[in-house]
Amino acid sequence: MSSNLPMIMMIGAAGLLFVIVIAYFIINKMLNKDDAKYAKQLVQGTESNAFSKEVMYQKLYMTYIKIPGIKRYLIKLRRRLEIINIEDEYITRRQAAAILTKALAVIIPLTIIIIALTKNNPLLLSILLIFEIFMIETIMDGMVNKIDNKLLKEQVDFFSEIRHAYHEFNMVEEAIYQVAQDDELEVSAQAERIYEVLISDDPESELEKYYDVAPNAYLKEFAGVSYLTKEFGDRKVDGASLYLKNVDNITQEMQLEILKRDKLDYVFQSLSVISIVPILLIEPLKSWAVSNFSFTNSFYSGKLGLIVQLIIILATFICYILIRKVKDVSSTNANVKNTENPWQAKLYKKAPIKKFVDLFIPKKGTKEYRTLTQNLKESASPLKIEWIFINRILLFIITFIVSLIMFNQIHNVAIKYIYEEPTTEYDLIGNMSEKDEKKAMSLTQQDNYFLDRLKGKPDITVEKIEVELKYSEYYKEATDEEIEKAANRIYTKLQTVNTETLKWFEFLLAFVFAIIGYMAPIWLLFFQRKMRQLEIEDEVMQFQTIILMLMRIERVNVEIILEWLERYANIFKDKINRCVNNYEAGAWEALEELKNDITYPELIRIVEGLQAAVEKIPIRDAFDELDTERAYYQEKRKDSNERLISKKGMIGKVIGFAPMIILFVGYLIIPLVVIGMLSMTNAFTTMSSMY
Repeated sequence: MSSNLPMIMMIGAAGLLFVIVIAYFIINKMLNKDDAKYAKQLVQGTESNAFSKEVMYQKLYMTYIKIPGIKRYLIKLRRRLEIINIEDEYITRRQAAAILTKALAVIIPLTIIIIALTKNNPLLLSILLIFEIFMIETIMDGMVNKIDNKLLKEQVDFFSEIRHAYHEFNMVEEAIYQVAQDDELEVSAQAERIYEVLISDDPESELEKYYDVAPNAYLKEFAGVSYLTKEFGDRKVDGASLYLKNVDNITQEMQLEILKRDKLDYVFQSLSVISIVPILLIEPLKSWAVSNFSFTNSFYSGKLGLIVQLIIILATFICYILIRKVKDVSSTNANVKNTENPWQAKLYKKAPIKKFVDLFIPKKGTKEYRTLTQNLKESASPLKIEWIFINRILLFIITFIVSLIMFNQIHNVAIKYIYEEPTTEYDLIGNMSEKDEKKAMSLTQQDNYFLDRLKGKPDITVEKIEVELKYSEYYKEATDEEIEKAANRIYTKLQTVNTETLKWFEFLLAFVFAIIGYMAPIWLLFFQRKMRQLEIEDEVMQFQTIILMLMRIERVNVEIILEWLERYANIFKDKINRCVNNYEAGAWEALEELKNDITYPELIRIVEGLQAAVEKIPIRDAFDELDTERAYYQEKRKDSNERLISKKGMIGKVIGFAPMIILFVGYLIIPLVVIGMLSMTNAFTTMSSMY
């Protein structure tokens, strides 16, 4: 490594210099264009010599957008940031470039470390470099989530300012406008958008448009409550403004969410790194074990070592994905993913591919189709059924091909070990001296000569090998006992070389692995669904808060409440949507159908309250306990969040530490113990036979 490092650095420096020179000529040529000259004239006299991060990120954005691989990540970042920034192009570009730059600042050094550690293992190097593609997305998601969390924390202060402004103006839109003038807060852009909705000619339709782009549910709730208060007026409840009480309710919800996110971040902050570290430790651990316990070289340099390496890499990849699914708390993902036009959609538009994929998609109305549709909805997946099956088919093909390549590589490693391993007459417990190692390598080269001559011959026997040895220059003066011993050794090696080829059962195993790959997207949906079911209690308590805000507003009816619940529902969205669609045909019947579709007791109680409000009593009386027992529900919500974090943390720790356990137990402890015991047993047997 040390001998090659200066050369690598020199080549890298030369390459970087070449790229800089080419970039200079390209930029110089662009600046000579008429439009560039015109732009230069416009900014003449306005330039500042001081370094500006703002300008730097804007220039980096224009650079990134031209690089094919990086452009994809930049566009994905834009889609999420546009929602947070209300399509403010300048801020969106600045944040996207800043996040991508920081991600590259992590990935590039990591790439150099990976190349330095695994340059002698091309297979592991290739897999790790591919794995980095997934890491970039994780780093970027984390940074966008920080911006999302920052916006959420700003909203707490924003709503506090709203209280003061509303006391002063006693008008919803004027209070929002006044607070929106603070340009230092990113939430001010959201406030301006809500203000524009309230003063528009058709606020109801504009509000629906805002619901589609709002970065989180709390701003939706605030916009909706502000609209209802503006339309129907405010009123006093227990001597206080109903509007301000609703704002307080939203604030309390946000504070609980902030605490939950902070605790989840704390629990998961190191788990993603812990799940990745094992694949970075494979080569260092291998080098340490072989240098200190040479008898383990047969394991680490052979096919068993490669198989364990592949298991560690696969476990790391799976655990890394699952940890992201367990932790996922992003509020902007849902708004973004449905607007994307992924490669699956483009692929499905091609007629031959569409016909082929349709052969695998279950027919509408079948049990399999209904189950898959339900899993997609309950897991909140942005994928369509067609895209799922494109993923499944491609995973089947890729897994089958990669499995065969891996099996072939395992055979090649076994053969390479035979040709390159120093040949000794006994099992070593310690390290060989330099003299013994030269002698062992000389013996290996002699054996290789005969292996090349005799491999591929199915009728080869020990006797035929002895004949070859007797007439060779290497064994002219050897005794019959030495020739017999060498023939047996070469015959054993030949058996390995001749049999290390792809076999029928390996094709069968590749097919089994391909079936597992085909099922993986379905299993992942099922896992996402289970993770989301942990949040059922949290969602139902959010429903209670929504009803608490709406039930005392004049002219709010059960249908409006159902529409609000549908808007903020996640797990129960499909069921509530069906109830809203059937509401006009019969309110009681639609609610009864909803009640029969759900099994969660607290939600059933809410539906029964809505049924009572349809025919018998006012809404405020049907849900009077929500107001009187508000403190109890708040404490219950906190306890629910604690249990949710505890469950997710436990699941995350099990998943996150699994690759590390496999690494130390399967790749270090077991080989050391088992191979060490076998080597000692063989060594003692050899020593005993000598006396």
